[in-house]
Amino acid sequence: MIDRGTMLTMQAIRRQLAGMSHDLYLVRLIHNHTRRAFPGERLWTATQLINPATIGFLRMRNRQGCDIFIEPYADDRNAGYILLDLDRAESDVLGRMRNNGSHPCVVLQTSPGHLQAWIHVSTSPLEPCIATAIARQLARDYGGDYASADWRHLGRLAGFTNQKPTRRSWCGYAPWVKVVSAQRVMAAQAEAFLISARASVSRHRLVADCNPTSPPSVSMGALTAIEIYRGCMQQWRIRERFPQPDWSIVDLWVARHLVARGTPATQIRDILRLASPQFPRGHGDPEDCLQRTLTRAAPPPEGVLCEALVMDSSPFRRSPAEGGLHPRANSGSQLLLQQQRP
Repeated sequence: MIDRGTMLTMQAIRRQLAGMSHDLYLVRLIHNHTRRAFPGERLWTATQLINPATIGFLRMRNRQGCDIFIEPYADDRNAGYILLDLDRAESDVLGRMRNNGSHPCVVLQTSPGHLQAWIHVSTSPLEPCIATAIARQLARDYGGDYASADWRHLGRLAGFTNQKPTRRSWCGYAPWVKVVSAQRVMAAQAEAFLISARASVSRHRLVADCNPTSPPSVSMGALTAIEIYRGCMQQWRIRERFPQPDWSIVDLWVARHLVARGTPATQIRDILRLASPQFPRGHGDPEDCLQRTLTRAAPPPEGVLCEALVMDSSPFRRSPAEGGLHPRANSGSQLLLQQQRP
């Protein structure tokens, strides 16, 4: 017998997923008080997400103080859905979006007066730099949160409470995340967004392939950061050599490469924060993680000639159909490289 609370949450999730239909979703739980991520990001299908057992698990964690976040999953690309955080937008913003061809497929009320909108702009996965350019254009056009405008930002999942203390009612209750509208529709201006984003990326694209003669400029934008990081991946053939790399080790390689070029530490932080796949990947303290990576990236002592790349070869890793654990690297196997560079 399904209780009333579980049924209402199930109905809210169904409505949200009907508007942003996709094969696979990444779900992340973050404890609001400690800012620590619940261990193990999860990949679930829509069917698995509306399973009463799954909902029961998420509701329990939500009651314990975890916020529930979600995004359509496409590995190291954007799935074609752009999140627009409308926390401080004007009251007529949704009408203007529809009139301008930026019709959102899903709009959520995350707390009274605060909205999140998902805009479907592509039926195929997008390069991070393209998705970031579109997200920032939408944020500029409609007064969205610019800090949340990137290619892989997670939004809230409907049917759960918003655990932010500042969002609680005067009597202390956490507000529910509600579906304002949900319709499986692509933005009328989707093609225009893509054309504009590609033109913007072309204007900002680096001339060199991550080996310029001088460090990046002081102003570090998301497009430049993504180009630098992905340029390193392509140069080192990361995808070809390591089908399931440990991204924390790739982050370290990129950081060491940039340190050797004389790139300031603040810019290296920005590059890793903006471009490392799925960063912060469940780290409870992302800034501490970046600092530790920079510390390790400092020139090693004389005689250190190898670096370990930890690969995911655990016999216990489950597939999405078996429970949806997100592929995470572990210490099951190591590849020792006889040099510091990849």
